[in-house]
Amino acid sequence: MSAKHPIISVTGSSGAGTTSVRRTFDQIFRRETISAVFVEGDAFHRYNREEMHAALATASANGSPTPSHFGEEANLLQELELLFKTYGEIGTGRARHYVHDHAEAEIYGSPPGTFTPWEEVPYGTDLMIYEGLHGAAITSKVNIARYADLRIGVVPVINLEWIQKIHRDKEERGYSPEAITDVILQRMPDYVKYICPQFTETDINFQRIPTVDTSNPFVARWIPTPEESMVVIRFKNPRGIDFSYLLSMIQNSWMSRANSIVIPGGTLDLAMQLILTPMILQLIERKRRTFF
Repeated sequence: MSAKHPIISVTGSSGAGTTSVRRTFDQIFRRETISAVFVEGDAFHRYNREEMHAALATASANGSPTPSHFGEEANLLQELELLFKTYGEIGTGRARHYVHDHAEAEIYGSPPGTFTPWEEVPYGTDLMIYEGLHGAAITSKVNIARYADLRIGVVPVINLEWIQKIHRDKEERGYSPEAITDVILQRMPDYVKYICPQFTETDINFQRIPTVDTSNPFVARWIPTPEESMVVIRFKNPRGIDFSYLLSMIQNSWMSRANSIVIPGGTLDLAMQLILTPMILQLIERKRRTFF
């Protein structure tokens, strides 16, 4: 953790909804005039798209466990930890971009499914925000969680997460339902080993729960909307959280436990604004006090 160069990590698996959280941060940063550098977890995958396909084929042919983007083998977790460490110390570090599609290819000048060259992240930003799979990861080799000043988990219930992934990969990436199901099954051991444990390290978890039937996510025709959901917000340390204020500002919300509040899904952006804005401002104020 660093007072001079704070880091916020947003952790969630593919299809969890971390991108919508980033939009909320964009709004907060724009309103509060905060400069931030965004780092995507996909940039720290070990293999580009073709190399990943080859690694999967080799593992399948050898009867070996297949690598997944959830686990250590297919990621550069030590490089990610180094970025967190160096940014916290000096406000910069090495990162790159993963090019997801043709639109990004035009921006970065690299084909879809490849990485841009490594480069130093801009110096002089107020904070760094990471969005990806491993923002609170702890393994025998790395402890990324310890370098983040604010750790946020985005954790829909598993059936909803699968529905979101199936629809996204089918519509945006052209994958067949069978291929997506195979990926989900292949990833499950790494999901249990590397993804789930991170949510005990996070300071806040946002867990969306559908209020419609998602019992068979593999045949669901639609993704449940926010209005068809509730969100459980869990605080690791509820000290200093003004729950009375949150309950008064968010209609139809209630406390389910001493450290948890339940809100209608359609009010998630409002809740994030109310909860995260003062936390971010505290990080910025702490940063400014160290320099003056």
